[in-house]
Amino acid sequence: MDWISLDTLQTLAHQYGYWVVCFGILFENLGLPLPGEAIVLVGGFLAGEGDLNYFGVLGSAIAGSTIGGTCGYWVGHFGGWSLLSRAGRLVNMSEERLLEIKEGFSTNAARTVLIGRFVALLRIFASPLAGIAEMPFPRFAFFNTLGACLWALVMVTLAYFAGEIIPLSRLVSSVSQFGLFVLLAIAAWLLWPRLHNLIRRTALQEASESDAP
Repeated sequence: MDWISLDTLQTLAHQYGYWVVCFGILFENLGLPLPGEAIVLVGGFLAGEGDLNYFGVLGSAIAGSTIGGTCGYWVGHFGGWSLLSRAGRLVNMSEERLLEIKEGFSTNAARTVLIGRFVALLRIFASPLAGIAEMPFPRFAFFNTLGACLWALVMVTLAYFAGEIIPLSRLVSSVSQFGLFVLLAIAAWLLWPRLHNLIRRTALQEASESDAP
């Protein structure tokens, strides 16, 4: 948000309406440094003010998010692995480690695509990773569309009603903090099975050592 202010977003939304919401979210999903949450919240806020239509903003957000995610999936499906391999070499990450990441994502792809909508970084990377992990496209399309609908509904409705009692700048800040919380929760969710297995193996090992003569 440092390079584009809320005032600028509101001005653009006043001038170009639903196109700003749709293409702003679409391009954010493709990796451009655009503040997706702020764009949708501004749209919902303006709908609450009567400058835009609630369902128009909601439909634009869903369309941009769904199309952007779908494009990201095919980028990952057709060319993402080579790009990921190059990025891995830049940070000295072995191909074996990258394969482990790919397999780990495959196990949790549906949850990540769905819940990742609420986190800016995951919104950008979840779809290409789904393509790289060869998640079946019909399955991806379902969770991508469902996630887009849930995310847009929450964001637009929140701004539509809360914008009357909470300053827009504070609302955007609070939503960003919530996104960080969701990211940490997802990380804990994904890591818990491995942590649980590690604790279990350690306990079994200690028990066998204590039973040994």
